[in-house]
Amino acid sequence: MRVRRNLVAVVAVAVLLLLAGCAGAPAPVTDGDSPTADLDSPPTDPDGVDPNDPADTAWTGTVVRVVDGDTVDVEFPNGEVDTVRLLGVDTPETSAESTSPGEFEGIPDTESGRAHLRAWGSEAAAFAESELAGEEVTVVAGGDRRGGYGRLLAVLYVDGEDFNERLLAEGYARLYDTEFAKRDAYAATEADARERGVGLWGFDESAAVEPRL
Repeated sequence: MRVRRNLVAVVAVAVLLLLAGCAGAPAPVTDGDSPTADLDSPPTDPDGVDPNDPADTAWTGTVVRVVDGDTVDVEFPNGEVDTVRLLGVDTPETSAESTSPGEFEGIPDTESGRAHLRAWGSEAAAFAESELAGEEVTVVAGGDRRGGYGRLLAVLYVDGEDFNERLLAEGYARLYDTEFAKRDAYAATEADARERGVGLWGFDESAAVEPRL
């Protein structure tokens, strides 16, 4: 009997220790498709975004790395770093193998057309670096938060301004035509940029443009 009572006591102590350990452990992250919940920080004036709408989620963070014109790494207040792919826009690629003139209407699939796009891909990356590196941004993600490469799909706001749309307005990017809330507004912005011939839309076959090294 004494052995049995000792065994019961040992089991009871083990259970208590296990429960105590669980109580002090951090809660597991259950949502692997987005930054953790304690990063919530609704934008002050997010054009076209309702922070009370469950389809729209917003966080503030700091851009710690600019990958290219439409992709950045953002560090959030809890130290988590996530790669953000700017939603609804596409800047030209900078490598010869990845350049796709067929995706940019009006840019011919010729050597000069490809060189033109590579040059503007470099310009877009340099522009994003100058405007975003080290800046605090508001990251607004919609319902489908992750793309095919696991990157967070979002609109970036800098000082309340939609940076994604700015890329379109200044001719650094084309519309990436998919379904999202601001698709029509972005399409109108791209159409205006093309009509004005700004940025990459100002292609001149006779003027050779060399991409940045």
